Amino acid sequence: MPIPSTLIGIPASPGRAGGRVVRVAEPPGEPATGPAPADPAGEAARIEPAVELVSTRLTARAATVSGDAREVLEATVTMVGDPALLQNAQELVTERGRPAARAVWEAANGFAATLSSMGGYMAERARDISDVRDRIVAELLGLPAPGVADLDAPAVLVATDLAPADTAGLKPGVALALVTEQGGPTSHTAILARSLGIPAVVGCAGASTLTDGSAVIVDGATGEVGEVATLDEAVEAAAAAAVVTDWDGVGRTADGHVVPLLANVGDGPGAAKGAADGAEGVGLFRTELAFLSAAEEPSESRQREAYVAVLSAFAGKPVTARTLDAGADKPLPFLSLDGEPNPALGVRGLRIARDGSGGDGAGVLDRQLAGLAAAAKETGAELKVMAPMVATAEEARWFVERCRTHGIGRAGVMIEVPAAVLTADEIMREVDFVSVGTNDLAQYLFAADRQSGPLAALNDPWQPALLRLIGMLGEASERTGCPVGVCGEAAADPALASVLVGLGVASLSTGPGARAAVGAAIGGLTLAQCRERAAVARAAADPIDARRAVAALDG
Repeated sequence: MPIPSTLIGIPASPGRAGGRVVRVAEPPGEPATGPAPADPAGEAARIEPAVELVSTRLTARAATVSGDAREVLEATVTMVGDPALLQNAQELVTERGRPAARAVWEAANGFAATLSSMGGYMAERARDISDVRDRIVAELLGLPAPGVADLDAPAVLVATDLAPADTAGLKPGVALALVTEQGGPTSHTAILARSLGIPAVVGCAGASTLTDGSAVIVDGATGEVGEVATLDEAVEAAAAAAVVTDWDGVGRTADGHVVPLLANVGDGPGAAKGAADGAEGVGLFRTELAFLSAAEEPSESRQREAYVAVLSAFAGKPVTARTLDAGADKPLPFLSLDGEPNPALGVRGLRIARDGSGGDGAGVLDRQLAGLAAAAKETGAELKVMAPMVATAEEARWFVERCRTHGIGRAGVMIEVPAAVLTADEIMREVDFVSVGTNDLAQYLFAADRQSGPLAALNDPWQPALLRLIGMLGEASERTGCPVGVCGEAAADPALASVLVGLGVASLSTGPGARAAVGAAIGGLTLAQCRERAAVARAAADPIDARRAVAALDG
């Protein structure tokens, strides 16, 4: 049943919801540069209490959530308390005569610009800095805090953009759906919405025209957002389209083709939640979380403890650990990497261990592999290890040999750059498995930074060019016998999941909120039907046509 659509955005989190619009409070805007304070010392002293109040509020919100949401909020709290940010702002008051709010604005913008220039992971944190800035500025100006207020009834939230800290605190059933004018399918808003099971449409041009209290229907699978006459009409239309998830917890098609549905995790609590939710293993264990906050390289024993916390939740089941995914875009104090003009294309991932400028990068990798092997032996989990940012068969061979010296029996690589797809046959003959990072593969395929709002549509996982690359991997898998998994955000879209299976993907790894819907979608189709969906999506002209062609197969 199509929506009487007025707006089309980028589908970010599947599901359909209808309800009244509540517009999210906008940030306070750019503060004035003057007048200069009569008492600079007193004006500078106002900043620290405002910082502490914002930090306290975010810390309290973090205590009420868990998993990805808590991780995002805690990262934001760390940025609020950055002593360099406070010091720079205070100096702008005392040395340059800026009002406190303006000083915070300028100091934060300097930090955000630096992070944005680094690309990749650090560029993602620039949005957090802007959120921190707006909250402190609002406090100093005596204005309401920007973002989502406490909702007194279920609503569809509409905003120019949503800060990660706002999205992380949302409650399914109260926040019925999210619509943002900015953002892309790999933004924090999109990722958290999927993990929470909240339908979301991002990059929706014209969302600002939706008014408070109006009735809308939001379809997070198609990107459609439509106004209707009454709230009852919106709720009834959404309810009529609701899909009852009927899934027995085993990933397979209707005719018995097995497709394990795995979890993406970053730490022990996340692994425990994934296991409790019935994940059949771990498709992506982001091991770098044990490194990113460390001033010094964690010892092998400390690493082993962190890995045991994850692997123990999946004793007897497969756990695929990604080795340190860091580098110039995720600077670590114990790796003396030089600055790079374009770090997204620089020394990162496996290149740290292979490039001499990374200091003891090879030693860091060896100690990590030793810690993972020890954790697997202690827990009984079926350890698989893969390296990120691999572009050639020679790199893959080097990594596999390194794994074998540590007794790791199953070694693979991430497919994140187009070169690795074009040489897939050669790479697959060197490894035991490959896993597609759809987020990075899309951004390198289209030369489109995944954090760039204006380029968000290019990073849509339904892009036919991206699907054709994944199809090439499926064909190489059939020739070589090397299985292909997908651990990027594309795996969380139920409709797209069936397309991926049809393209030859052997396993899917998602966040906890998506697994049941993905399992039900795959379980309702035969392998032949999945292949039919893959064929029409792959042949489409653009992402919108791809979605419509697949939906048309359902009548």
